[in-house]
Amino acid sequence: MLVFSLALLFAADAAPIKVLIVDGQNNHAWKVTTPLIKKALEDAKIFQVEVATSPPSGDLSSFKPKFSDYQVVVSNYNGQMWSKETREAFNDFVKNGGGFVSVHAANNAFTSWLEYNEMIGLGGWGGRNEKNGPYVRIKDGKVVRDESKGNGGSHGRQHAFLMQLLDTEHPITKGLPEKWMHAQDELYDRLRGPAKNLKVLAYAKAEKSTGGSGENEPLLMTVDYGKGRVFHTALGHGVEAMKCVGFIVTLQRGTEWAATGKVTQTTIPADFPTAEKTSSRK
Repeated sequence: MLVFSLALLFAADAAPIKVLIVDGQNNHAWKVTTPLIKKALEDAKIFQVEVATSPPSGDLSSFKPKFSDYQVVVSNYNGQMWSKETREAFNDFVKNGGGFVSVHAANNAFTSWLEYNEMIGLGGWGGRNEKNGPYVRIKDGKVVRDESKGNGGSHGRQHAFLMQLLDTEHPITKGLPEKWMHAQDELYDRLRGPAKNLKVLAYAKAEKSTGGSGENEPLLMTVDYGKGRVFHTALGHGVEAMKCVGFIVTLQRGTEWAATGKVTQTTIPADFPTAEKTSSRK
C-alpha cells in the first residue's frame, strides 16, 4: 500500500508536459478547432498547453515560436510556408528529440518542404503526386506501398466510419477496442509521401459508396524522425469529429507518446465508442 501511495503522489507531483499548438492559417476552421484540441489535451490533466498563432497572411518572418521551450508541438496549421529560420528551428527541434503531432489538414501543408514531408510520412493535396512518394494502403492486414501515378489527397462525403486497429501493441493503441466507430468526419484517402519509418496504427475503408477510394486507408500513424517521435492523425475535420471520444483519447495518448515515448493514460474511458456506436462529448 505504501508503494502504491507513493506512486500516486509522484504522479500527482509530476511536471506537466509542455505542449505548443501552432495555428493561424488553415483551410479548415482553426479558430473553432484549436480550442477543442486544447481542451482535449488539458482534460487529460498531464499537459500544459499554449498556442502560437501565425499572422493570417503576408509576411511570416515574425512568426518564430520557440519550439525548444516545449516537449511536443501539435500542428493545426495549413497555410503559407514558414520562414527559413522557423523551418530550420522546427526541423532541429524534432530531429533532436522533440515530439510532433500532425492533426488532419496539417498533412496538407508544406508540399515543397522535404523534411516536413518526411516527418508526417504521408500528405495530401498541394500538388502532391507520385513524385512525392507512394500511396500506402492496408491489404490483408499488411501495409502495402502503391507506386502508381496519381494525385495525392482526396475524400468522399463526411460520414461516421469504422476505425480498425492494425497495431494493437503500440502504446498509443494498446488496450483500445480493435474496432470502433468514429463520428462524422472527412475520411482522407489517397495520401502519399515518403513514408519513411512509418508505422500504421489504425485505418478505415474509404467506401466507394461514400465517394472514397475503395481502399483501406491509414488514418493513425507514427513516424520516427531522427531522435524525434511523430504522431499523425488524419482525423479531426471539424467539431463533430473532434468531440468523438475516440479522437480525444488517441490525441491525448498520441501527444503524450510523441513527447515522452510512453503512454501513462492507459485507462479506457467508459464512454469510448464501440464497433456499433459512436460516442461524443459535449
